[in-house]
Amino acid sequence: MILALAGQKGGSGKTTVALAVAAELFHRGAKVLLVDADPQGSARTWGAVMAEAAHEGPTVVGMLGADLATKLGPIASAFDHVVIDCPPRSDAGQRAALMAADLAVLPCGPSAIDAWALAESVELVKAAQNVPRPGRAPVAAAVLITRKVARTAIGAGAREALESCGLPVLSAELGFRVAFQEAPAAGLGVAQYAPGDAAAEEVRALVGELLELAKTTKRRK
Repeated sequence: MILALAGQKGGSGKTTVALAVAAELFHRGAKVLLVDADPQGSARTWGAVMAEAAHEGPTVVGMLGADLATKLGPIASAFDHVVIDCPPRSDAGQRAALMAADLAVLPCGPSAIDAWALAESVELVKAAQNVPRPGRAPVAAAVLITRKVARTAIGAGAREALESCGLPVLSAELGFRVAFQEAPAAGLGVAQYAPGDAAAEEVRALVGELLELAKTTKRRK
């Protein structure tokens, strides 16, 4: 599976999700490559913290802009899964990531404003789906609800607000939890940092759903 965490809006949780998913896939026994395509370099910093703390985890590399289009293919073949942390705007890096990916996930917060901001990201994904890829199906895509606060009106209405965006909404959801903020500083994925926390349960459910989607995508090829 080549998974792109995509979207135009900053602060939606792309990097948080990328780190958590890549770490969980690795700890399930897969060989995982985490590609930091964001100039901010947060995933690369996490990789450095992970190495300094002597934690085992995915291989982390940086690929900015159009480098993804030319360099990712030869490297990706050596891994079971590739997770791409895209930059928060429509640049060459995000477009290249969508063309390389089997599956694009668009993290989105639970508010109406978050849902409104998603429209531009959906257009970008649909444009990528319309570009022919010989021998490959178009990139599959779905929305992931992030930073959801339980027992609030905003949290309760998040799914209904997003289901009209034009892309399917994943069943898994990620809540607004402290563990998601603390785990990167420890150089760990959230499911390894706080394995008994609700955040870990959410990540495990998300990864399970993504792997099932990846199987469906493979059958479409």
